Amino acid sequence: MGEKTVRTEDVGTGDKTGEMRRVDSLNIEAGKVSGYQGHGAKHSWKTTLSLAIQSVGVVYGDIGTSPLYVYSSTFPDGIKEKDDILGVMSIIIYTIFLVPLLKYVFIVLWANDNGEGGTFAMYSLICRHAKVSLVPNNQPEDREISNYKLDRPSSELKRAQAIKKKLENSRLVQYVLFVITITGTSMVIGDGVLTPCISVLSAVSGLQNGFKSLDQRAVVGISIAILILLFAVQQFGTDKVGFTFAPIILLWFLFLTGIGLYNLITYDITVLKAFNPMYIVTYFQRNGKAAWVSLGGAVLCITGTEAMFADLGHFSVRAIQISFTCFTFPTIIIAYLGQSAYLAKHPGDVATTFYASIPKPLYWPTFVVAVLAAIIASQALITGTFSIIAQSLGLGCFPRVKIVHTSAKNEGQVYIPEINYLLMIACVIITACFKTTEKIGNAYGIAVVSVMIITTCMITLIMLVIWKTSIFLIAIFFVVFIAIEGVYLSSVLFKFVDGGYLPLLFSAVLMVIMAIWHYVHKESYMFEVKNKVSTEYMKQLASNPDIHRIPGMGFLYSDLVQGVPPIFSHFVSNIPSVHSVVVIVTIKSLPVSKVLAEERFIFRQLEPKEYRMFRCVARYGYNDLVEGPKEFEQLLVENLKEFIRMKGVMSEGNSTNSYEEEMQFVQEAMDKGVVYLMGEAQVVAEEKSTWFKKIVVNYIYDFLRRNFRQSDKILAIPRTKLLRVGMTYDI
Repeated sequence: MGEKTVRTEDVGTGDKTGEMRRVDSLNIEAGKVSGYQGHGAKHSWKTTLSLAIQSVGVVYGDIGTSPLYVYSSTFPDGIKEKDDILGVMSIIIYTIFLVPLLKYVFIVLWANDNGEGGTFAMYSLICRHAKVSLVPNNQPEDREISNYKLDRPSSELKRAQAIKKKLENSRLVQYVLFVITITGTSMVIGDGVLTPCISVLSAVSGLQNGFKSLDQRAVVGISIAILILLFAVQQFGTDKVGFTFAPIILLWFLFLTGIGLYNLITYDITVLKAFNPMYIVTYFQRNGKAAWVSLGGAVLCITGTEAMFADLGHFSVRAIQISFTCFTFPTIIIAYLGQSAYLAKHPGDVATTFYASIPKPLYWPTFVVAVLAAIIASQALITGTFSIIAQSLGLGCFPRVKIVHTSAKNEGQVYIPEINYLLMIACVIITACFKTTEKIGNAYGIAVVSVMIITTCMITLIMLVIWKTSIFLIAIFFVVFIAIEGVYLSSVLFKFVDGGYLPLLFSAVLMVIMAIWHYVHKESYMFEVKNKVSTEYMKQLASNPDIHRIPGMGFLYSDLVQGVPPIFSHFVSNIPSVHSVVVIVTIKSLPVSKVLAEERFIFRQLEPKEYRMFRCVARYGYNDLVEGPKEFEQLLVENLKEFIRMKGVMSEGNSTNSYEEEMQFVQEAMDKGVVYLMGEAQVVAEEKSTWFKKIVVNYIYDFLRRNFRQSDKILAIPRTKLLRVGMTYDI
């Protein structure tokens, strides 16, 4: 049977009873069977191969559609010499080999957080191994969570210990790490805005080859219509929108392979010489600055690489490694080789390389599949943006938004209405203003390379602190990839005024929002810590005859994980009555992807015990779904009764009737109705604060708070059960 242990503590006195309890339960056992399993778990080869095939249709849409626009973006002014084609082809081959294949597939994927990938997953991993979180809400019990998964070797390397100590003792380093994380996250969101624009626009541009009379304005108009339709169907969920058409991506890759091989054999098989890296050297010697600038277009061949890591949660490391190494990598290399062979004979067609190189009988079938593949590629990035916002919300880094879970099978798939329509408006404006893939490509490159550099830095830190890798190997990894990505970044930044400013502008706006929200969230938490209710106050309250106990159960929500929040005393002073059972509830996000259901709740009883006030911390991972009010009430009360029972069993001198009566009392209180008590905190800067802080807290944060959703709407609490309590927090 399932087993569960819980530590109990009387918060009023601060005394730990040290009791450990064991619960045998069919429900817990069932929870373990159906609950979350990290992707560190081993899969059978049959399952792994099945996941590998599925991943082709979901993960590689973006990198798979990059042949639509890479050559046109690399040679915006045309091809001067045939050997330039070989030079660029060699750059593409070794860029794809070194960055997506070597760096991501064989190194970065292993830095997952119980199977979840992405910038926030890496940050969470670091937060678990070193106390670098800016909000000090760590509890010893958190380490007992199954998915916390901390390695505790008998002897750690001194280097790792020294770095960990510096991380934990330096507030500056903690802020820098947080800023790097939200920068990477913001860039990925910027990628999510630009991918639909460039993918759909480049695919639709194929109409101009079929209908010569069609001008660019018509292409832009059709692209905008497709984008609006794409965002309109997001509400139906990824599993219905994306997975239904996943076989189209497989078909798209088959088209790429077939057309690539045809062009390679038909036009110029000698482009295979591009596997010789000396062509890169001669390309730079021949073209100098122009070759360096052209890297801004060539780097687009690895767009979507970060998606392999970000979308890891739906698959496994081995599945991604197999699918990319054995299928995606050779397919896109063949596609680019085929285009190079065609351009060797028709250099004048570089502006429309992809569509010009398609054999006539396959033109329209390829066009249809290309448009659908572009839509699916966009879908993956849009969904990834939703997931990132949901993760940042769980870590207190983003204003509250409505999160709709769209799939019962894949819990990580979410839909956020507000973000969806903001993305749609942004995509429509960008497509209408930029009009061509070359101009959007200038912006796209900065978002792609910036995220990669941030990933390199965070992986280096993980190697130092968590993996404890050889310093020699770490140095090779860091120097090689920072050098490659640094050169690419310098090239894409050269096009700053030609559209490169766009992702930086997006990132700056998002970073300001995330930083301000997290700062005020942290300061509000510290205010509650400093002003929490004393034990003496609770004893006086219990003996005060003017305080009435009313039937029912009250859930008082607070971010505070220990002690009684100041909002409670404020509530009692304004309404001198307390429910017969009061549970102070904290919804706490842990730096893990998921928390098992049987490990969800921690309970403590406040003194005096006869007052029947309890402390409850409900722990969720950043990919967990918070239950609806009715289900949450039932889960909490059942776990609370179990806590009372086990506390009674473990306490000497307590009769069976004593704790059974207490459990019955709690059940009756719930049956009489549950009321949610929500603190409506008005956060303002102290009078002595600087003018800058007053602007940030009193105006910008207040604007965000008023225009995004309130806590009760996020938790879907019925209005008939809600009681708000107002209070001012001076920070």
